[in-house]
Amino acid sequence: MSDVGDSAAILTLLALSELVSMGRGGDHGSLRNEEPSVQLTAGGVVAVKTLAMDFYWAEADEPHASRRKMILAKYPEIRKLFGPDSAAFPQIVAIVLLQIWTATLMQEARWPVVVTVAYFFGAFLNHNLFLAIHELSHNLAFSTIVYNRLLGIFANLPISIPMSVTFQKYHLEHHKYQGVEGMDMDIPSYTEGRLVTNVFSKIAWVLCQLFFYAFRPLFLNPKKPGFWEVSNLLCQVAFDACLLYFAGVKALAYLLLATFLGGGMHPIAGHFIAEHYVFLKGQETYSYYGPLNMLTWNVGYHVEHHDFPRIPGCKLHRVRQIAPEFYEDLGHHTSWSYVIYKYITDATVGPFSRMMRKAESRTVKTKHGKTN
Repeated sequence: MSDVGDSAAILTLLALSELVSMGRGGDHGSLRNEEPSVQLTAGGVVAVKTLAMDFYWAEADEPHASRRKMILAKYPEIRKLFGPDSAAFPQIVAIVLLQIWTATLMQEARWPVVVTVAYFFGAFLNHNLFLAIHELSHNLAFSTIVYNRLLGIFANLPISIPMSVTFQKYHLEHHKYQGVEGMDMDIPSYTEGRLVTNVFSKIAWVLCQLFFYAFRPLFLNPKKPGFWEVSNLLCQVAFDACLLYFAGVKALAYLLLATFLGGGMHPIAGHFIAEHYVFLKGQETYSYYGPLNMLTWNVGYHVEHHDFPRIPGCKLHRVRQIAPEFYEDLGHHTSWSYVIYKYITDATVGPFSRMMRKAESRTVKTKHGKTN
């Protein structure tokens, strides 16, 4: 297991550098001394001061379409960044094979070893595959849609829960209807907002956020499964059954633990909260510029991603380089670890700290929702 140990050491170093970024955040001009994770913008936006007990309701459209139009008008060369990433396929295959091989090594391991390797190594790999599926949902590995779907089902295998096809449907709606009530399933439910109001309930919510992320759409906006969902399910069940038969229960348990530990109280899962939770009043999407982007297909460049979802993660940094004036005044995160800490400990942040809009909203005014 020396190869796994070396890889785990590298991943741990990246995570530690993330924690160092968390500790040094205040050196970069934070909103307040206790908020090093979010930068004060030149535009003078202010921090949210009170706990939201309803969503922040916006009467404006989401900001990305208009910014995209302005950027392309000024920098039409950005269109050259559109299109598939030729390196995505070999990267995904390599990670899938590495994770399956690691799972087979767990056959004779003790349970504490299985859990430890799952958290400090496997979680990074499975979350990488989850975000590879995110890339594939935008058809950014191949120009042919079917090939992206097939690769998504393959990338899904070590995650051990069928989700790639269903994720694509809901995720594309998240882009098209960002913040729209009843359409954007990335936004927590009212039940979550009313129950998760203190440190202890926030800890429980963070630990289980992958469950909420996965099951929320199935209850609030269920969609009829089709051919691809059934194919995804059958392939996943067949893979899990084969792994269980040939490599044993610990191999499958390792993969499941890697999925759910990596989606909960784990540095790499901080992006779930960092992307759209309102830390600066009036700003609904945030980027993260830190070391964990190296392991996550640059998903931290989230403002840039929503502005240009047709640009693969490997090229998103070029958007900010080409058009810096459109991004340098926006608040951004420097540590996903700190985002999780802030979410749990800050009484002003909770599930309701999201921007919501009615489908017919068109004007620019933004207001805080009523308090229940």
